[in-house]
Amino acid sequence: MDEKVSIVGDVAKLDFERETRCGMPEVVLAEGKETEALVEIVRNYAAAKGRCVVSRISDEQADAVCSNLPDGFTPERRKGGILIVSDGRKPTPSGGVVGIITAGTSDIRVAEEARAIAEELGAEVLYAYDAGVAGIHRLFPALDSLKRADVYVVCAGREGTLPSVVAGLVDKPVIGVPVSTGYGYMGKGEAALASMLQSCAVITVVNIDAGFTAGAFAARTAALIAKGRGV
Repeated sequence: MDEKVSIVGDVAKLDFERETRCGMPEVVLAEGKETEALVEIVRNYAAAKGRCVVSRISDEQADAVCSNLPDGFTPERRKGGILIVSDGRKPTPSGGVVGIITAGTSDIRVAEEARAIAEELGAEVLYAYDAGVAGIHRLFPALDSLKRADVYVVCAGREGTLPSVVAGLVDKPVIGVPVSTGYGYMGKGEAALASMLQSCAVITVVNIDAGFTAGAFAARTAALIAKGRGV
């Protein structure tokens, strides 16, 4: 097996050096992959690195992967469509703290993907769910519980207002995640994305339902902030 790239049939080239090169491990996207190919990809990556994270995995795919793990590996199902297989190795803590907020309960599935990825990159994650602007009094105790956060990830569907509101109340970076909830005109997250892009507050915006991107970006930013304060 090559130390840098492993060929899995004619369907995949595994990148074993991504963490060294980019500061984060390769995460296997299950969505769109045939189950047989996914099983081989996870087996090869886990055997080489001792730990493999799979995102957006279906129950059927997860059952197949968990039934074909290398000896000594155990699976961990996480919310948000995440599966982690490992031989006991754990992520190295970075000292960074990520706070995750959702506007509604329907946004939790995306928030949980962000949470799992941020934790995989070594961040401590604090979270507060269902604190949107429809009942804005809920937001203030939520923010108080997240005041140690170095970075905030804010997930919201429908009109996507919450990230802008949060950014007007905190002195830390805010990442807005539009969620594909909502219906009618510009439904399925489109209105939320447009709203966040037009925010008068200073926020970073990722794509619709991009919990992985938000979690990874937040964790890397939080790690840099922690390093700056000498953690």
